[in-house]
Amino acid sequence: MEQEVNLNKVVRQHLEMEAEFAGFAVRPEGRPAEQKQPPKSSEAEAADAAKELEAIAGEVRQCRQCELGSSRTNPVPGEGHPRARIMFVGEAPGADEDAVGRPFVGRAGQLLDKIIAACGLRREDVFIGNVLKCRPPGNRDPRPEEIVCCIPYLQRQIEIISPEVIVALGAHAAKTLLNTNKPIGQLRGEFQEYYPGLGRPPIKLMATYHTAYLLRSYTPENRRRVWEDMKKVLGALGLPIPERGKS
Repeated sequence: MEQEVNLNKVVRQHLEMEAEFAGFAVRPEGRPAEQKQPPKSSEAEAADAAKELEAIAGEVRQCRQCELGSSRTNPVPGEGHPRARIMFVGEAPGADEDAVGRPFVGRAGQLLDKIIAACGLRREDVFIGNVLKCRPPGNRDPRPEEIVCCIPYLQRQIEIISPEVIVALGAHAAKTLLNTNKPIGQLRGEFQEYYPGLGRPPIKLMATYHTAYLLRSYTPENRRRVWEDMKKVLGALGLPIPERGKS
């Protein structure tokens, strides 16, 4: 969850983020950015998946299974490519997301956009969602009964999108998807396995720090850890690692 920080810290972190994540993909001037992520399925399959995802989004908008359905301003079903190879999953929407109904649009979302761009990808190449589809009051942690009500939506989204890699942002997302109580420090850095259901092969899952945590603890060590996690994701997908991020 995002927390307020003083203006000087915001400015300093913004400059550091630009240096850390904005310059990995080196391209000749005057040429548009190339699409690094090859299409995984036909246009017809993507269109069918998009319709199914929109149906889930419609259900989320009508959902009142827990108290969050009454306290929210807007539900946040998630957005992105309907057959993305990478799916990012956070814990829950914050105030900015609740205001507009879109995932990761505040400061933590801006940092996520920079990380995605540093990987040579665009936001529209991936899918971004959360465990909870509605903001908990005061950005408190998700409650078990809320997760029980909401997790089927995410599970169905994963089944439809069928990503090759899930990136779990933060401890809550990682613990929920992996059904474990291990801390994020023990889960990140190596691929775990998410099991989408009986008869379905496991999906690679990389747990890493939530971008909101990274904003609060923006140290060179934490930045390096997140980038190391993302390089492993790119490697697993056979995607090129931008030159400045290889070391």
